[in-house]
Amino acid sequence: MADLQLRGINKSFGAVKVIHDIDLDIGNGEFVVFVGPSGCGKSTLLRTISGLEEPSSGQVLIGGEDVTDYDPSERGVAMVFQSYALYPHMTVEQNLGFGLRMGGMPREQVAERVAEAARILELTELLERKPRQLSGGQRQRVAIGRAIVRQPKAFLFDEPLSNLDAELRVQMRIEIARLHQQLGATMVYVTHDQVEAMTLADRIVVLRAGRIEQQGSPIELYDNPDNQFVAGFIGSPRMNFLEGEITAIAGDELVVSLKAFDAPDLRVRQRGKSAQVGQAVSIGVRPEHFAEAVAGAPTLTATAQVVEQLGGVSYVYAVGRDGETKVTIQQKGHSRITDGASITVGIEPGALLAFDEAGLRL
Repeated sequence: MADLQLRGINKSFGAVKVIHDIDLDIGNGEFVVFVGPSGCGKSTLLRTISGLEEPSSGQVLIGGEDVTDYDPSERGVAMVFQSYALYPHMTVEQNLGFGLRMGGMPREQVAERVAEAARILELTELLERKPRQLSGGQRQRVAIGRAIVRQPKAFLFDEPLSNLDAELRVQMRIEIARLHQQLGATMVYVTHDQVEAMTLADRIVVLRAGRIEQQGSPIELYDNPDNQFVAGFIGSPRMNFLEGEITAIAGDELVVSLKAFDAPDLRVRQRGKSAQVGQAVSIGVRPEHFAEAVAGAPTLTATAQVVEQLGGVSYVYAVGRDGETKVTIQQKGHSRITDGASITVGIEPGALLAFDEAGLRL
């Protein structure tokens, strides 16, 4: 296993620049997830690490060695793609060992590595089957097994679960997390699904338009986003953003009134001292940070439009008094709120975040 470093990576396709001067260190054995919307450059960055794309400028180092000019086969990394890309006429055993055999590895050593990968991925009973006889999840495990047998310095995953249904995605997330624990391997994983990022990563790197917006542990990004983009991208359902105005500043707290709701004197702890009275702000509050209204505590009044009853949790989709500003409210268990009802909910103290008009955290 090895650490990875990116130094001043830029990538352009003709006149279009898709990666902008990225510096990133990935530690030995770390599980790092690149996440962001489509077109943000996350797959291009992963392909640059693998050698499938050549950077326009900058360096890629693996295990302290500059591999920028190396072919993919010389970098000591293994990549798992969204497509399983299995040979349909070969058995699972033959698919697992094909790359090793083509590399000239002795048959006995190939058999040992294939057997070990099959044991780790619980494929031993399936070794004689062909891909058409496997489920989607089993095929993806075979694709991962092909990477394991190579014993690479790092594993690279490019949206490997996108072709699976919801239940299999959950199962494979667990299996990939377990695999990381077993192997202790350096893993870099690309996804647009922030749930995958939150559940798998030691560290998340949030990308937008070819730049790193923020990086940190899943909980760090969830609790302390640097800007409105990260706050809205991390978390499901996404954070509510409600337009307001600063009416006063009391020490390190902003006193805010929301425009579309009966919610005066909301208090928001500020990071710095750049805010001003009268400034327009966007207030972020996550759906789960609403609570029962309590006398003396901050509240928000809205009109329920749709209530989703999901058993263990309910979601109330409501609007403010302008009839347009939307807010999502999460409740535990079964909600007693009905469509069209006027509701007043409390807000957990310290749960609010404030962003300026440029989307930066105040």
